[in-house]
Amino acid sequence: MDTKKRTPFFRIPAVQTLIASLLCILLGLIVGYIALLLINPTGAWGAITSIVKNFWNYPNLNQQLRYLGNTLVKTAPLLMCSLSVLFAYKVGLFNIGAAGQYVAGAGAALYCALSLHLPWYVCMIAAAVAGALLGCISGLLKAYRNVNEVISCIMLNWIGLYTVNSILSSVKDPTSPYTLGLANTNPGAIMPSLGINKLFTNNRYTTLAIPLAILIAVLVWLVLSKTRLGYELKATGMNKNAAKYAGMREKYNIILTMGIAGALAGLGAAMFYLSGYEQWSVTQSSVPAMGFNGIAAAFLGGLHPIGTIFSSFFIQQITDGGGYVDMTMYSSDISDFISSLIIYLCGFVLFFRQFMNSRLNRRDELKLKGGDR
Repeated sequence: MDTKKRTPFFRIPAVQTLIASLLCILLGLIVGYIALLLINPTGAWGAITSIVKNFWNYPNLNQQLRYLGNTLVKTAPLLMCSLSVLFAYKVGLFNIGAAGQYVAGAGAALYCALSLHLPWYVCMIAAAVAGALLGCISGLLKAYRNVNEVISCIMLNWIGLYTVNSILSSVKDPTSPYTLGLANTNPGAIMPSLGINKLFTNNRYTTLAIPLAILIAVLVWLVLSKTRLGYELKATGMNKNAAKYAGMREKYNIILTMGIAGALAGLGAAMFYLSGYEQWSVTQSSVPAMGFNGIAAAFLGGLHPIGTIFSSFFIQQITDGGGYVDMTMYSSDISDFISSLIIYLCGFVLFFRQFMNSRLNRRDELKLKGGDR
């Protein structure tokens, strides 16, 4: 006879995460729709549906597949940034520096590709190393001087941005603020497609990066859940003093965590810029939003590596969908406003899970009191 007590359906973590994520998405869409109604009620419904539909706005299947490919090209680096945030968070660290590590990875990959004319796989390794180095700086400060990683990461974001701008100025196109094109300068630095582009009507930007990012998400899940290293890292995050007492190298684990998180974000940048989809602007004065959007994607995915695959796609879907809003009715900034609003509200997944658990606990208490009578 099986005496194991079955977990109630609504107490299963995966179910709670799914419900909480859907609630956040629904709330974000409702608030966004209300904002559109207040600005111009005539085109509000068309605008909000355009944001959600994204590539489905095109009537032709070939066009839909092509623009789906473009969305996936940008989903891969977003997924890597969300994994970077998630990995650090699982170890008790908040890696707000994923944006700066992403910048460092972009700088290393493009410099190796455009100045040193190295192949794509070497450029990817360089990007991972650059991101890891920036992450390790925050890890060292945290481990040996107890400097809050949020503060050090924010400062390093801007240091990384202006350093990369200076370095990549040497490979800038003389007629524009952007770096030289990979296709003309070093075609060998473009990641191979391996036939993936044929699925998206020969979209030349859809490369190996898409399945590679998914594979890395699975590997992160395996490392955190199924290995001794993952156990030690999480134990250090829960209580570094207890981890030290148990014989674990708590300082080393903190540095290693931030290094791995930085490497993931750096790889994300390489996946994007080595696709040839876009070049770096050496005059930009703001850190790319990809790293910060990774925070929302990590929480929307319930801080689970597999969940972040779907949450990253959704966030990139609505971000790209904002470009289809009718600009004759709304300002050019309205698409960014609505997308940012939805992304912001996607960060309340943990709050909804906590609320659900508190309601379930309250219900169980009432049942228990009723049974005692």
